[in-house]
Amino acid sequence: MARKKTKQKSSDSNQKIDEPTVGIKKKEDPTVLLADDDSDSSQDEDEVENQSISTEEGSVTASSNNANRNASKSTEQSGQVKPEEEASSESDSDSDGAESEEESNGGEDTSTPKPTAIEPAFCSDGRYHNKQRCLILCSRGVTSRFRHLLEDLRTLIPHHKKDSKLDVSKNQTGGIGAAVNEIAEMRGCNSVLFIECRKRKDAYLWLGHTGVGANASGASAGPSARFLIENIHTMDELRLTGNCMKGSRPLLSFDNNFDQREELKLLKCLFIDVFGTPRGHPKSKPFVDRVMGFYYADGKIWVRNYQIVEDHATNAKEAHTEKKLHGNTFSTSLVEIGPRFVLNPIRIFRGSFGGQTIFANEQYVSPNSIRSTTLKDKGRIYEERKTAQKKRKLRQEELVLPEDPLDSVFK
Repeated sequence: MARKKTKQKSSDSNQKIDEPTVGIKKKEDPTVLLADDDSDSSQDEDEVENQSISTEEGSVTASSNNANRNASKSTEQSGQVKPEEEASSESDSDSDGAESEEESNGGEDTSTPKPTAIEPAFCSDGRYHNKQRCLILCSRGVTSRFRHLLEDLRTLIPHHKKDSKLDVSKNQTGGIGAAVNEIAEMRGCNSVLFIECRKRKDAYLWLGHTGVGANASGASAGPSARFLIENIHTMDELRLTGNCMKGSRPLLSFDNNFDQREELKLLKCLFIDVFGTPRGHPKSKPFVDRVMGFYYADGKIWVRNYQIVEDHATNAKEAHTEKKLHGNTFSTSLVEIGPRFVLNPIRIFRGSFGGQTIFANEQYVSPNSIRSTTLKDKGRIYEERKTAQKKRKLRQEELVLPEDPLDSVFK
Protein backbone atom coordinates (compact mmCIF):
# COMPACT_ATOMS: atom_id res chain seq x y z
CA MET A 1 0.00 0.00 0.00
CA ALA A 2 2.75 2.35 0.83
CA ARG A 3 4.40 1.58 -2.47
CA LYS A 4 1.15 2.20 -4.39
CA LYS A 5 0.64 5.51 -2.64
CA THR A 6 4.16 6.60 -3.37
CA LYS A 7 3.66 5.53 -7.00
CA GLN A 8 0.41 7.52 -7.20
CA LYS A 9 2.08 10.58 -5.65
CA SER A 10 4.93 10.31 -8.06
CA SER A 11 2.51 9.94 -10.96
CA ASP A 12 0.54 12.99 -9.73
CA SER A 13 3.69 15.02 -9.54
CA ASN A 14 4.63 13.88 -13.00
CA GLN A 15 1.17 14.91 -14.30
CA LYS A 16 1.53 18.31 -12.68
CA ILE A 17 4.89 18.76 -14.31
CA ASP A 18 3.55 17.59 -17.70
CA GLU A 19 0.37 19.78 -17.63
CA PRO A 20 2.06 22.86 -19.07
CA THR A 21 3.55 20.73 -21.81
CA VAL A 22 0.08 19.28 -22.56
CA GLY A 23 -1.36 22.77 -22.69
CA ILE A 24 1.24 23.68 -25.27
CA LYS A 25 1.42 20.41 -27.14
CA LYS A 26 -1.65 18.31 -26.45
CA LYS A 27 -1.00 15.79 -29.18
CA GLU A 28 2.19 14.35 -27.59
CA ASP A 29 1.84 10.83 -26.07
CA PRO A 30 2.53 10.32 -22.33
CA THR A 31 5.93 8.89 -21.53
CA VAL A 32 4.70 6.33 -18.88
CA LEU A 33 1.67 4.07 -19.34
CA LEU A 34 0.39 1.59 -16.76
CA ALA A 35 -1.57 -1.55 -17.55
CA ASP A 36 -4.49 -0.47 -15.33
CA ASP A 37 -4.69 3.03 -16.84
CA ASP A 38 -5.04 1.98 -20.54
CA SER A 39 -8.71 3.00 -20.78
CA ASP A 40 -8.13 6.31 -19.01
CA SER A 41 -5.21 7.15 -21.25
CA SER A 42 -7.22 6.33 -24.39
CA GLN A 43 -10.05 8.60 -23.22
CA ASP A 44 -7.55 11.33 -22.52
CA GLU A 45 -6.11 10.95 -26.01
CA ASP A 46 -9.59 11.20 -27.55
CA GLU A 47 -10.32 14.36 -25.55
CA VAL A 48 -7.00 15.87 -26.62
CA GLU A 49 -7.68 15.12 -30.29
CA ASN A 50 -11.20 16.57 -30.03
CA GLN A 51 -9.84 19.69 -28.37
CA SER A 52 -7.21 20.07 -31.07
CA ILE A 53 -9.80 19.64 -33.83
CA SER A 54 -12.16 22.10 -32.18
CA THR A 55 -9.39 24.60 -31.74
CA GLU A 56 -8.38 24.23 -35.40
CA GLU A 57 -12.00 24.66 -36.54
CA GLY A 58 -12.36 27.67 -34.30
CA SER A 59 -9.26 29.20 -35.83
CA VAL A 60 -10.57 28.48 -39.33
CA THR A 61 -13.97 29.98 -38.60
CA ALA A 62 -12.43 32.97 -36.95
CA SER A 63 -10.11 33.52 -39.89
CA SER A 64 -13.05 33.18 -42.30
CA ASN A 65 -15.13 35.67 -40.31
CA ASN A 66 -12.26 38.14 -40.31
CA ALA A 67 -11.87 37.74 -44.07
CA ASN A 68 -15.58 38.35 -44.65
CA ARG A 69 -15.48 41.48 -42.46
CA ASN A 70 -12.48 42.81 -44.33
CA ALA A 71 -14.15 42.09 -47.69
CA SER A 72 -17.36 43.88 -46.64
CA LYS A 73 -15.35 46.88 -45.49
CA SER A 74 -13.43 46.99 -48.76
CA THR A 75 -16.65 46.75 -50.81
CA GLU A 76 -18.23 49.56 -48.79
CA GLN A 77 -15.19 51.72 -49.33
CA SER A 78 -15.08 50.89 -53.06
CA GLY A 79 -18.85 51.55 -53.35
CA GLN A 80 -18.29 54.95 -51.82
CA VAL A 81 -15.35 55.69 -54.12
CA LYS A 82 -16.77 54.34 -57.44
CA PRO A 83 -19.63 56.82 -57.90
CA GLU A 84 -17.22 59.66 -57.34
CA GLU A 85 -14.78 58.19 -59.88
CA GLU A 86 -17.60 57.52 -62.40
CA ALA A 87 -18.95 61.03 -62.01
CA SER A 88 -15.49 62.52 -62.52
CA SER A 89 -14.83 60.25 -65.56
CA GLU A 90 -18.23 61.13 -67.10
CA SER A 91 -17.61 64.84 -66.64
CA ASP A 92 -14.15 64.48 -68.21
CA SER A 93 -15.51 62.49 -71.17
CA ASP A 94 -18.31 65.04 -71.72
CA SER A 95 -15.86 67.90 -71.69
CA ASP A 96 -13.49 66.03 -74.04
CA GLY A 97 -16.40 65.17 -76.39
CA ALA A 98 -17.58 68.78 -76.46
CA GLU A 99 -14.05 70.00 -77.22
CA SER A 100 -13.61 67.39 -79.99
CA GLU A 101 -16.98 68.33 -81.55
CA GLU A 102 -16.04 72.00 -81.51
CA GLU A 103 -12.68 71.22 -83.11
CA SER A 104 -14.23 68.94 -85.76
CA ASN A 105 -16.91 71.49 -86.65
CA GLY A 106 -14.32 74.23 -87.05
CA GLY A 107 -16.90 76.98 -87.37
CA GLU A 108 -19.26 75.00 -89.63
CA ASP A 109 -23.02 74.97 -89.15
CA THR A 110 -24.19 72.12 -86.98
CA SER A 111 -27.73 72.38 -88.40
CA THR A 112 -26.87 70.25 -91.46
CA PRO A 113 -28.36 66.73 -91.05
CA LYS A 114 -25.96 63.84 -90.94
CA PRO A 115 -26.40 61.13 -93.60
CA THR A 116 -28.12 58.07 -92.23
CA ALA A 117 -27.67 54.51 -93.42
CA ILE A 118 -30.32 53.28 -95.86
CA GLU A 119 -32.36 50.50 -94.33
CA PRO A 120 -33.29 47.62 -96.66
CA ALA A 121 -36.91 47.27 -97.69
CA PHE A 122 -37.00 43.69 -96.41
CA CYS A 123 -34.67 41.29 -94.64
CA SER A 124 -33.72 38.42 -96.90
CA ASP A 125 -32.66 35.04 -95.54
CA GLY A 126 -30.60 34.28 -98.65
CA ARG A 127 -32.78 31.41 -99.83
CA TYR A 128 -34.20 30.80 -103.29
CA HIS A 129 -37.85 31.88 -102.90
CA ASN A 130 -38.60 33.90 -106.06
CA LYS A 131 -38.59 30.99 -108.50
CA GLN A 132 -38.99 32.89 -111.76
CA ARG A 133 -38.40 30.99 -115.00
CA CYS A 134 -38.44 32.80 -118.33
CA LEU A 135 -38.98 31.01 -121.62
CA ILE A 136 -36.93 32.57 -124.45
CA LEU A 137 -37.59 31.52 -128.02
CA CYS A 138 -38.11 32.94 -131.50
CA SER A 139 -40.13 32.16 -134.58
CA ARG A 140 -38.99 30.50 -137.78
CA GLY A 141 -37.35 32.76 -140.36
CA VAL A 142 -35.32 35.10 -138.12
CA THR A 143 -32.27 36.81 -139.56
CA SER A 144 -28.73 36.60 -138.18
CA ARG A 145 -29.04 39.97 -136.42
CA PHE A 146 -32.19 38.91 -134.56
CA ARG A 147 -30.66 35.55 -133.68
CA HIS A 148 -27.57 37.23 -132.19
CA LEU A 149 -29.80 39.56 -130.18
CA LEU A 150 -31.65 36.52 -128.83
CA GLU A 151 -28.37 34.93 -127.73
CA ASP A 152 -27.30 38.15 -126.01
CA LEU A 153 -30.61 38.25 -124.12
CA ARG A 154 -30.07 34.66 -123.01
CA THR A 155 -26.69 35.59 -121.54
CA LEU A 156 -28.29 38.52 -119.68
CA ILE A 157 -31.07 36.33 -118.23
CA PRO A 158 -29.54 33.36 -116.35
CA HIS A 159 -32.95 32.10 -115.17
CA HIS A 160 -34.10 31.43 -118.74
CA LYS A 161 -35.13 28.24 -120.49
CA LYS A 162 -34.64 28.06 -124.21
CA ASP A 163 -36.52 26.17 -126.86
CA SER A 164 -36.19 25.55 -130.58
CA LYS A 165 -37.60 27.88 -133.20
CA LEU A 166 -41.36 28.00 -133.25
CA ASP A 167 -43.06 27.13 -136.55
CA VAL A 168 -46.82 27.53 -136.38
CA SER A 169 -49.10 27.28 -139.36
CA LYS A 170 -51.80 29.85 -139.95
CA ASN A 171 -54.57 27.25 -139.79
CA GLN A 172 -53.63 26.10 -136.28
CA THR A 173 -56.22 26.92 -133.63
CA GLY A 174 -55.11 29.63 -131.26
CA GLY A 175 -52.18 30.70 -133.42
CA ILE A 176 -48.80 31.59 -131.96
CA GLY A 177 -50.16 32.51 -128.53
CA ALA A 178 -51.65 29.08 -127.84
CA ALA A 179 -48.46 27.33 -128.97
CA VAL A 180 -46.22 29.52 -126.78
CA ASN A 181 -48.43 29.05 -123.73
CA GLU A 182 -48.40 25.29 -124.23
CA ILE A 183 -44.59 25.21 -124.44
CA ALA A 184 -44.30 27.42 -121.33
CA GLU A 185 -46.61 25.09 -119.41
CA MET A 186 -44.54 22.05 -120.39
CA ARG A 187 -41.28 23.75 -119.39
CA GLY A 188 -42.73 25.20 -116.15
CA CYS A 189 -42.07 28.85 -117.07
CA ASN A 190 -44.22 31.66 -115.69
CA SER A 191 -42.91 34.39 -118.04
CA VAL A 192 -42.13 34.47 -121.77
CA LEU A 193 -39.84 36.48 -124.03
CA PHE A 194 -40.73 35.72 -127.64
CA ILE A 195 -39.22 37.34 -130.76
CA GLU A 196 -41.45 37.19 -133.79
CA CYS A 197 -39.92 37.89 -137.22
CA ARG A 198 -41.98 38.95 -140.22
CA LYS A 199 -40.91 39.36 -143.86
CA ARG A 200 -37.31 38.81 -142.65
CA LYS A 201 -37.23 42.54 -141.91
CA ASP A 202 -39.30 43.33 -138.81
CA ALA A 203 -38.80 41.92 -135.29
CA TYR A 204 -41.58 42.05 -132.70
CA LEU A 205 -40.94 41.36 -129.02
CA TRP A 206 -43.58 39.72 -126.83
CA LEU A 207 -43.36 39.90 -123.03
CA GLY A 208 -45.97 38.31 -120.83
CA HIS A 209 -47.02 36.11 -117.93
CA THR A 210 -48.30 32.64 -118.68
CA GLY A 211 -49.88 31.95 -115.30
CA VAL A 212 -47.82 28.77 -114.78
CA GLY A 213 -46.67 28.16 -111.19
CA ALA A 214 -47.43 26.56 -107.87
CA ASN A 215 -50.05 29.13 -106.86
CA ALA A 216 -51.14 30.21 -110.33
CA SER A 217 -53.86 29.02 -112.66
CA GLY A 218 -54.64 29.45 -116.33
CA ALA A 219 -57.31 32.05 -115.55
CA SER A 220 -54.73 34.42 -114.04
CA ALA A 221 -52.51 34.36 -117.16
CA GLY A 222 -51.42 37.76 -118.38
CA PRO A 223 -50.86 40.58 -118.96
CA SER A 224 -48.74 40.62 -122.10
CA ALA A 225 -47.23 43.38 -124.22
CA ARG A 226 -46.06 43.62 -127.82
CA PHE A 227 -43.20 45.86 -128.98
CA LEU A 228 -41.47 46.65 -132.22
CA ILE A 229 -37.68 46.32 -131.89
CA GLU A 230 -35.72 49.12 -133.56
CA ASN A 231 -32.06 50.17 -133.77
CA ILE A 232 -30.66 46.76 -132.80
CA HIS A 233 -26.94 46.57 -131.97
CA THR A 234 -25.54 43.34 -130.54
CA MET A 235 -22.48 42.82 -128.32
CA ASP A 236 -20.26 41.58 -131.15
CA GLU A 237 -21.27 44.44 -133.41
CA LEU A 238 -20.66 47.24 -130.93
CA ARG A 239 -17.17 46.08 -129.86
CA LEU A 240 -17.57 47.86 -126.53
CA THR A 241 -14.96 47.63 -123.77
CA GLY A 242 -17.41 46.78 -120.99
CA ASN A 243 -17.37 43.29 -119.55
CA CYS A 244 -19.15 41.68 -116.61
CA MET A 245 -19.42 38.28 -114.98
CA LYS A 246 -21.75 35.92 -116.77
CA GLY A 247 -24.82 35.23 -114.66
CA SER A 248 -24.39 38.20 -112.32
CA ARG A 249 -27.49 39.93 -110.99
CA PRO A 250 -28.25 43.35 -112.53
CA LEU A 251 -29.45 46.60 -111.03
CA LEU A 252 -32.57 47.67 -112.91
CA SER A 253 -32.75 51.45 -113.42
CA PHE A 254 -36.01 53.03 -114.60
CA ASP A 255 -36.84 56.55 -115.66
CA ASN A 256 -39.17 58.76 -113.62
CA ASN A 257 -41.82 58.31 -116.30
CA PHE A 258 -42.26 54.71 -115.24
CA ASP A 259 -43.75 55.96 -111.94
CA GLN A 260 -46.06 58.54 -113.51
CA ARG A 261 -47.82 56.88 -116.44
CA GLU A 262 -50.13 53.93 -115.86
CA GLU A 263 -49.10 51.86 -118.87
CA LEU A 264 -45.43 52.29 -117.98
CA LYS A 265 -46.08 51.06 -114.43
CA LEU A 266 -47.41 47.82 -115.87
CA LEU A 267 -44.48 47.50 -118.27
CA LYS A 268 -42.09 48.09 -115.38
CA CYS A 269 -43.49 45.03 -113.59
CA LEU A 270 -42.99 42.95 -116.75
CA PHE A 271 -39.39 44.14 -117.14
CA ILE A 272 -38.61 43.34 -113.50
CA ASP A 273 -40.00 39.80 -113.78
CA VAL A 274 -38.18 39.06 -117.05
CA PHE A 275 -34.81 40.84 -116.66
CA GLY A 276 -34.50 40.75 -112.85
CA THR A 277 -32.49 37.71 -111.77
CA PRO A 278 -34.00 36.15 -108.62
CA ARG A 279 -31.81 35.89 -105.54
CA GLY A 280 -30.22 32.50 -104.97
CA HIS A 281 -30.89 31.10 -108.44
CA PRO A 282 -28.58 28.12 -109.14
CA LYS A 283 -27.28 29.59 -112.41
CA SER A 284 -26.78 33.10 -111.06
CA LYS A 285 -23.67 34.54 -109.40
CA PRO A 286 -23.91 36.39 -106.06
CA PHE A 287 -22.43 39.58 -107.53
CA VAL A 288 -23.88 42.86 -108.73
CA ASP A 289 -21.55 44.36 -111.33
CA ARG A 290 -23.88 45.68 -114.08
CA VAL A 291 -26.84 48.00 -114.58
CA MET A 292 -29.72 47.68 -117.02
CA GLY A 293 -31.32 51.02 -117.84
CA PHE A 294 -34.84 51.58 -119.21
CA TYR A 295 -35.51 55.14 -120.35
CA TYR A 296 -38.69 56.55 -121.89
CA ALA A 297 -38.20 59.22 -124.57
CA ASP A 298 -40.03 60.15 -127.80
CA GLY A 299 -42.76 57.64 -126.99
CA LYS A 300 -40.26 54.73 -127.01
CA ILE A 301 -38.30 52.73 -124.42
CA TRP A 302 -34.51 52.83 -124.77
CA VAL A 303 -32.71 49.82 -123.26
CA ARG A 304 -29.01 49.94 -122.32
CA ASN A 305 -26.68 47.60 -120.43
CA TYR A 306 -23.68 48.98 -118.48
CA GLN A 307 -20.85 47.61 -116.38
CA ILE A 308 -20.04 49.11 -112.96
CA VAL A 309 -16.32 49.93 -112.91
CA GLU A 310 -14.48 51.04 -109.76
CA ASP A 311 -11.14 52.78 -110.32
CA HIS A 312 -8.98 52.65 -107.18
CA ALA A 313 -6.16 55.09 -106.57
CA THR A 314 -2.63 53.82 -107.20
CA ASN A 315 -0.90 55.95 -104.55
CA ALA A 316 -1.71 58.01 -101.47
CA LYS A 317 -1.73 61.33 -103.31
CA GLU A 318 -4.34 60.22 -105.82
CA ALA A 319 -6.40 58.71 -103.02
CA HIS A 320 -6.28 62.01 -101.10
CA THR A 321 -7.35 64.07 -104.12
CA GLU A 322 -10.10 61.60 -105.01
CA LYS A 323 -11.43 61.65 -101.47
CA LYS A 324 -11.32 65.44 -101.47
CA LEU A 325 -13.36 65.63 -104.69
CA HIS A 326 -15.83 62.75 -104.33
CA GLY A 327 -15.60 61.71 -100.68
CA ASN A 328 -14.18 58.25 -101.47
CA THR A 329 -10.76 56.90 -102.32
CA PHE A 330 -12.15 55.27 -105.49
CA SER A 331 -14.29 56.51 -108.38
CA THR A 332 -17.25 54.65 -109.88
CA SER A 333 -18.11 54.84 -113.57
CA LEU A 334 -20.29 53.03 -116.11
CA VAL A 335 -19.01 51.35 -119.28
CA GLU A 336 -21.51 50.11 -121.83
CA ILE A 337 -21.52 46.39 -122.53
CA GLY A 338 -24.40 45.92 -124.94
CA PRO A 339 -26.71 44.98 -126.48
CA ARG A 340 -28.65 48.15 -127.13
CA PHE A 341 -32.08 48.39 -128.72
CA VAL A 342 -35.24 50.50 -128.71
CA LEU A 343 -38.70 49.16 -127.93
CA ASN A 344 -41.70 50.84 -129.53
CA PRO A 345 -44.81 49.77 -127.55
CA ILE A 346 -47.76 48.69 -129.69
CA ARG A 347 -50.39 47.13 -127.43
CA ILE A 348 -50.88 45.73 -123.93
CA PHE A 349 -53.30 42.82 -123.60
CA ARG A 350 -55.10 41.58 -120.52
CA GLY A 351 -54.41 37.91 -121.23
CA SER A 352 -51.37 35.98 -122.35
CA PHE A 353 -50.71 36.71 -126.05
CA GLY A 354 -54.24 38.00 -126.55
CA GLY A 355 -57.42 39.09 -124.88
CA GLN A 356 -58.82 42.51 -124.12
CA THR A 357 -56.68 45.48 -125.14
CA ILE A 358 -55.66 47.53 -122.11
CA PHE A 359 -53.46 50.05 -123.91
CA ALA A 360 -52.93 50.93 -127.57
CA ASN A 361 -50.26 53.33 -128.75
CA GLU A 362 -51.88 55.91 -131.02
CA GLN A 363 -48.53 57.24 -132.21
CA TYR A 364 -47.39 53.85 -133.46
CA VAL A 365 -46.92 53.48 -137.20
CA SER A 366 -46.32 50.01 -138.58
CA PRO A 367 -43.19 49.42 -140.68
CA ASN A 368 -45.36 48.23 -143.56
CA SER A 369 -47.06 51.63 -143.78
CA ILE A 370 -43.67 53.34 -143.59
CA ARG A 371 -42.37 51.24 -146.48
CA SER A 372 -45.52 51.89 -148.47
CA THR A 373 -45.17 55.65 -147.99
CA THR A 374 -41.53 55.51 -149.11
CA LEU A 375 -42.57 53.53 -152.20
CA LYS A 376 -45.30 56.05 -152.87
CA ASP A 377 -42.75 58.82 -152.58
CA LYS A 378 -40.53 57.02 -155.07
CA GLY A 379 -43.53 56.58 -157.41
CA ARG A 380 -44.33 60.26 -157.06
CA ILE A 381 -40.77 61.10 -158.06
CA TYR A 382 -41.18 58.99 -161.22
CA GLU A 383 -44.44 60.73 -162.05
CA GLU A 384 -42.84 64.12 -161.56
CA ARG A 385 -39.99 63.14 -163.88
CA LYS A 386 -42.40 62.01 -166.61
CA THR A 387 -44.49 65.18 -166.36
CA ALA A 388 -41.32 67.26 -166.60
CA GLN A 389 -40.36 65.41 -169.81
CA LYS A 390 -43.79 66.12 -171.31
CA LYS A 391 -43.57 69.81 -170.40
CA ARG A 392 -40.15 70.09 -171.96
CA LYS A 393 -41.36 68.50 -175.21
CA LEU A 394 -44.34 70.83 -175.42
CA ARG A 395 -42.16 73.84 -174.77
CA GLN A 396 -39.79 72.80 -177.53
CA GLU A 397 -42.73 72.46 -179.94
CA GLU A 398 -43.99 75.91 -179.04
CA LEU A 399 -40.58 77.53 -179.63
CA VAL A 400 -40.79 77.85 -183.52
CA LEU A 401 -38.58 80.47 -185.29
CA PRO A 402 -40.21 82.78 -187.93
CA GLU A 403 -39.08 82.58 -191.62
CA ASP A 404 -36.13 84.84 -192.55
CA PRO A 405 -36.75 86.87 -195.84
CA LEU A 406 -33.05 87.00 -196.65
CA ASP A 407 -32.60 83.27 -196.26
CA SER A 408 -33.08 82.61 -200.05
CA VAL A 409 -30.68 85.34 -201.21
CA PHE A 410 -27.46 83.56 -200.34
CA LYS A 411 -28.39 80.24 -201.88
